[in-house]
Amino acid sequence: MWFKQISFYPLDKDKLPDLDKLAVKLEEEKFARCQGLDWFSEGFSAPVSFSPELVFPADYTWRVALKKEEKVLPAGVIRDILDEKVAEIQNNEARNVGRKEKQELKEQITDDLLPRAFTRSGTTQAVFDTRRGFLLVNNASSAKAENVLTKLREALGGLEARLPNTKQSPSSLMTSWLLDGACGGGFELDSDCELKGTGDVAPVVKVSKQDLTADEVVQHVKNGKTVTQLGLVWREQLAFVLTQDFTIKRVQYLDVLQEEAESSGDDAASLEFASQILMTEAVATMLEELVSLLGGWQE
Repeated sequence: MWFKQISFYPLDKDKLPDLDKLAVKLEEEKFARCQGLDWFSEGFSAPVSFSPELVFPADYTWRVALKKEEKVLPAGVIRDILDEKVAEIQNNEARNVGRKEKQELKEQITDDLLPRAFTRSGTTQAVFDTRRGFLLVNNASSAKAENVLTKLREALGGLEARLPNTKQSPSSLMTSWLLDGACGGGFELDSDCELKGTGDVAPVVKVSKQDLTADEVVQHVKNGKTVTQLGLVWREQLAFVLTQDFTIKRVQYLDVLQEEAESSGDDAASLEFASQILMTEAVATMLEELVSLLGGWQE
């Protein structure tokens, strides 16, 4: 369950629903498969395989999952069938098929094929940290994270969450750290970064698996580029890439966390329970420290 790419939202922890209410509300928005002419279906599903419950609680952390199923109907398939029907009409009726008629045929073909189309599905998981007031979303894109937040708000009739806007921007702090060759707090430079210049066609420099204190890297900052992504290690527990929009990418949970989780149980339920707490504790504590170094939240 270890989240690999995290978008997060600060929450008003005093206004979170209780666990029972969350479970009831998600049940009302439970996932159901695509039917008939629906192109997609979306709803909440069980976040763990060994339980049908829509919320998996582990102490003060609550995990949920949003599932989406989509019909797969390749445009090429529709086009081939349409071409055959158009050719058939032209040959049998000795007339051309106009644009409007082609569109009507295309819609009819689509309606005929949709109920028999293949489907693909995906799940986006999120964890409520009710102690610190964070929603952590495991996602491949910010759009998916925003969608989870939107669906939670719809299910709960509102959820007080905001974007993570700090007094100092992540890009400014990362640029300062790279220029200084050292970080603040429990953070250390890792070996990857991305820098961006200015102008209409801004140059981008990507550095991978390299000493970030090297003169050739620092010189990019001295030449006016700003850091948009920076590899960091936090207190020998997490390694990750921080982005300018406050996404935490390519998260690695270092041995101390993995070993602690594995020693906490030998079945699926206890391992998930321990992993969820340890992951949330590490990520949320790191975020609190990072926010503090960024001057706190904007009012």
